[in-house]
This record gives sequence, C-alpha cells and structure tokens, in this order.
Amino acid sequence: MEKPFIFINSAMSADGKLSTKERKQVRISGKLDFERVDELRAQADAIMVGIGTVLSDDPSLTVKSQERRAARKVAGKDENPARIIVDSSARTPLDADIFKKGEGTRIIAVSNSAPAEKVRKLEEKAVVIRTGTEKVDLEKLVRKLKEMGINTLMVEGGATLNWGMLSAGLVDEIYTFVGNLIIGGKTAPTFTDGEGFTEAELLGLELLSAKKIENGILLKWKVKKRN
Repeated sequence: MEKPFIFINSAMSADGKLSTKERKQVRISGKLDFERVDELRAQADAIMVGIGTVLSDDPSLTVKSQERRAARKVAGKDENPARIIVDSSARTPLDADIFKKGEGTRIIAVSNSAPAEKVRKLEEKAVVIRTGTEKVDLEKLVRKLKEMGINTLMVEGGATLNWGMLSAGLVDEIYTFVGNLIIGGKTAPTFTDGEGFTEAELLGLELLSAKKIENGILLKWKVKKRN
C-alpha cells in the first residue's frame, strides 16, 4: 500500500499514562525533550491528532522554534507542517487553536455520517476529507495523504488514534518518552486504548535505541510487520 512513513511520538508516565483521569495534560518531559519533539515536527510533512486530543488539550501543533520555521521557509515549505485532525463526527471547535495559530494547511478527516452543517463550517477553515461510514477509515485516509504529497506523517495521539493506527498496521516507528512520575487511575488514558489485541494478535516491536534524557528515558521502536 502506498502510504507515508508514519511514526507516533508520545510522552507517558512511568506507569504508561498520557494524562490524568480527568484527561488533564501534565508536564511529563522537560526542555530537552520539548526541543526534540519540535525538531521532529519541523522535519515532518504533517502532524496528526485525534479529536479527543483537540477537545481536551486544544494544541496548536505548530513548530515553536523560529529558526526551524525559517529553515522550512528556505526549503520552500510552509512554516508549519500540515495539521490533521481525525474527527469522525466533525466536532472540531471552530475557534480551536489549530485554526488560530501559525500558517500552513489544516486538514480535517471526517466520516460520511458527520453532520453536513458542521462539515460545511469546517470547510471554510480547512481541507475536509471524507472517508469511512461511521468512523474515519484510517487506511484510506493515509493513502489520500500520500497522494497529497505527504511523505512523512507524525502522529501525536491520543490513545484512541494511536490504537486505530497501530491496529490497522499503519505505523512504522514509535518514540515513547517515559517520565519520572506515576499518574495512576483506571480511567486515565494509556498510550493505546481501544479494544486491545488478543494473545494471538499481539503487535511486536524491535527496540532501536534507548536514551536517558534529563529525568526520563526515550525509547525508539520499530513496529514489526505482521505476516
């Protein structure tokens, strides 16, 4: 299948949580990891998040460093990668930070069952891609993104989108920064939520590197392809 090179980047607590049980974001990594993530963003053609992340965190998904933005411009690119929201029901707020901050393409992926009026309003602010009946068909979406010239796709969560991408076999590599804190909570989001794999379906990883950064560790994984 023709698709972009896709990697997930995520920070988690030592017990694998992305945020608290109230779905409130907490500071897991420090300045050095912040710079690493900003460099990954600057090198990517697009950054993708799920609607849950937008509703809870309202991220702008911009490149923060002025130098990195300038380097993208010199290379003939927009200051920021394309910013993509997977939003089956077209729930993205029209005043979301992704629309307010930074130049660059915005893409909203919706399902064919998304309310027409909400889709129409989003089309005034972004490129809207329709795929899937009730939920966005991620495989068709990434094929479409490849056709649009997106060759490197960075996925920044949350747990539901991570599961969707991994369970569909679409992810090539994973970066996980594991921080020095415990969050706990059976309802707090983990790195992947969703239905979960059975024992026979488990997804294997190959550890490419492990590096201590400040008070945590950065693990880089290659996702093993299923037979």
